[in-house]
Amino acid sequence: MKNGIEMKPGQTFPLTIKRIGINGEGVGYFKRKAVFVPGALPGEEITAEAVKVMPKFAEAVIKKLRKPSPNRIDPPCPIYEECGGCQLQHLNYEGQLVEKKGLIVQALERYTSFNIEKLPIHETIGMEDPWRYRNKAQFQTEMRKGKMISGLYSSNSNQLVNIEECIVQHHAVDETIHQCKKIMNKLSIPVYSSKNKQGVKTIVVRYGFQTGDVQAVIVTGDKTFPKAAQFAEQLMAQKPQVKSVVHNVNPGNTHLVMGDISKTIGGSDTISEKLGEFEYELSARAFFQLNPIQTKKLYDEVKKAANVKPTDKVADAYCGSGTIGLWIGKNAAEVRGMDTIAASIKDARANAEKYGVNATYEVGPAEKWLPIWKEKDWVPDVLVTDPPRTGLDRKLIQTIKQIKPATFVYVSCNPSTLAKDLTDLAAVYKIDSIQPVDMFPQTAQVEAVVVLKRKL
Repeated sequence: MKNGIEMKPGQTFPLTIKRIGINGEGVGYFKRKAVFVPGALPGEEITAEAVKVMPKFAEAVIKKLRKPSPNRIDPPCPIYEECGGCQLQHLNYEGQLVEKKGLIVQALERYTSFNIEKLPIHETIGMEDPWRYRNKAQFQTEMRKGKMISGLYSSNSNQLVNIEECIVQHHAVDETIHQCKKIMNKLSIPVYSSKNKQGVKTIVVRYGFQTGDVQAVIVTGDKTFPKAAQFAEQLMAQKPQVKSVVHNVNPGNTHLVMGDISKTIGGSDTISEKLGEFEYELSARAFFQLNPIQTKKLYDEVKKAANVKPTDKVADAYCGSGTIGLWIGKNAAEVRGMDTIAASIKDARANAEKYGVNATYEVGPAEKWLPIWKEKDWVPDVLVTDPPRTGLDRKLIQTIKQIKPATFVYVSCNPSTLAKDLTDLAAVYKIDSIQPVDMFPQTAQVEAVVVLKRKL
């Protein structure tokens, strides 16, 4: 390190925070080394204490807050720091919207050679009320003091934080999870054991904001679910909003919450949710946006960006249950979509038939189907993608560059992978606009609707 001074764990030093990092931590620089400080905000002057020192960066905690940001507020959640599910409750909402646009700018600066000042990056679209917006929770379970608890793992640990109430989730989600645990404790339904690979791993609850329907999915380590029928019967009797109770089996020790096997043990296979003029049937594993209020704003931005004409052919990659494709392509000549989850494609086909949309949906990746369709002289005029956080598959990027739809609307939930993908696509496409949308207030996540136009 410069001047012969090497930072060590436990060392304290003055630090001015310059920006927010991708995980919501404050970022400052000491002796040219980036220092990441959870809970620190841009503009703040702190005394930092190093806790982890690596060759290119360090992690620290706030030892003393010497000059707080005017945007700092007291987080309303009592377990905010312990839980880690939210990262920005200590920053007022106006500040959050500014910083989320900044995350996209930072990613573009880091991973691209674009002239950032010339890029049309708009202000972040936020919420009128940035609380109680989530329609789904996936809570892990654990036995503690003879009773089942559920919640999320604390950041960078295997310590489960018991969550009785989450103020970014709809009340119906909290209440249904609480009732699930109460019934399971009463029926002595076991929590997952790594020894025998049996028991309840996760409680997943989804709520339809417009319909009031609730679905409860109980994920176990194997096909064994003692008193499953009794559990479902009691839950639906005590919570009439619950229209679907599903048992899912996930034997793997992976980051994936659900496995491939699902069985309905009470009520229907799906619940309904409405967005605008559409009503969607959602099965247990079907993807659906977690913030339905902002989803309408997001989809309207996609619709405006796509500007689909009656003669246009639309391709919807990573289509899920067909939500975006149907939203933007109801009046298109044809919509075609693809997804690797068969249950999602089943839902997409049902949704398209329900609304009389001329649509075709296939199981498999987009990089498989787009070339097959091209060989049959079907090339989309408009392509829309909404990939996972890992971004576009490399094979799909090459396929897009070969097929070259005139308009490509990329919906991203990860600024870093978005920036990398845009670099790969720059040979064929120019960026027409970038619109940040805040789908997850109180967190460091931000979505973006990027309009790409084919170069002449």
